[in-house]
Amino acid sequence: MRILISGASVSGPVLAHWLTRYGFEVTVVERAPALRKTGGHAVDLFRPAMEISERMGAAARIEKAATGTDRMTMYRKGSPRPARVDLGKIFGAASDRHVEIMRDDLSEIYYDTTRDDVEYVFGDSITGIGPDGEVSFENGAPRRFDLVVGADGLHSNVRRLVFGEESAFSAYIGAYLAVASVPKELAADGEYVGHLDVGRTAGVYSAAHMDDARALFIVRRAARLDYHHRDAPRQKELVREAFAGMHPQVDAWLAELDRSPAFYFDSITQLRMETWSRGRVTLVGDAGYSPGPAVGGSTSLAVCGAYVLAGELAAAGGDHERAFAAYEREMLPLVHASRAFALRAAKTLVPTSRAGVWGLVRGASLVSALPAGLTRALARLRGGGLRLHDSMPVRDYASRLPAAR
Repeated sequence: MRILISGASVSGPVLAHWLTRYGFEVTVVERAPALRKTGGHAVDLFRPAMEISERMGAAARIEKAATGTDRMTMYRKGSPRPARVDLGKIFGAASDRHVEIMRDDLSEIYYDTTRDDVEYVFGDSITGIGPDGEVSFENGAPRRFDLVVGADGLHSNVRRLVFGEESAFSAYIGAYLAVASVPKELAADGEYVGHLDVGRTAGVYSAAHMDDARALFIVRRAARLDYHHRDAPRQKELVREAFAGMHPQVDAWLAELDRSPAFYFDSITQLRMETWSRGRVTLVGDAGYSPGPAVGGSTSLAVCGAYVLAGELAAAGGDHERAFAAYEREMLPLVHASRAFALRAAKTLVPTSRAGVWGLVRGASLVSALPAGLTRALARLRGGGLRLHDSMPVRDYASRLPAAR
């Protein structure tokens, strides 16, 4: 059975790994000319995603490439003294096994688990998908596949071709995220330095293995901003307008925007689809159910979704109708919970009032001051909230495979 995956970032290579292990023939097409190795931001992998990575033989490399960010210094507007936060305790309360890693490092690690067994086609993109599996490409000749999977992110090309325009499924949740590559000397390894004010937060961090640092900006806006998605100068102007005068340190980060070799800007948007499959096509990760960048655990959700999709296809012996239905049944509760979590997180991480700013900083300081065992116990008592991303069971699909395929 021949399966085409669009997208070689995170969920695409994870899906390719498991499909290949189960005996499927896999091709991955990626619009970029090579793996992306500049820019990007830190992402979180929680216990289920790390268990899946362990089974892929990738966990050791992921842990070695971790950012190591274990402390935070947070300046609150109007307060002369910063708060010191033990991030190890915060993440320890949320997950039994958590790793923060740069997205591009993670993509490379997952790619390396598949590069010898999977056909990768870089520098090309799907332009059409026929009901019989005929696929046309921007550059390559048409080819026929049994199934097509969109693993091509929030602005998925496959989703647009099969389900329609993104505007029909996207829901803006009130904020914008920007990430820029800045000089290494602006950050200390292992420490996130941030500034928090009503409706906006900015920070900078780096890691020992990085030769630069990342500046991060999140700003709340009730209505969507006016800009074109390819107009980087306009996007940088919007960031400068939102953060100018916040603090001299933030002004120094803003001064690097025009010199930054890598810059990302986008709205924090949820994908709200109740089905991700149509005919021989399905979606995985942000392409089908992004809960919102930076607020909803989307990377762990994508890894889990790819693992489940491959497992259900194997368990169904390649019967895609049965497998797609089982995949959606398995993932939908976690997707719904992640959406709700992201909405709460967006409001909490970028407070809309002075009281909210004070409460966030004070709460983080108190949690980090408690013994680690107590913070974990309190988090477990709260159930699926803080520990939502640790809640998904990782099934053993190998034991469910048909006797012969």
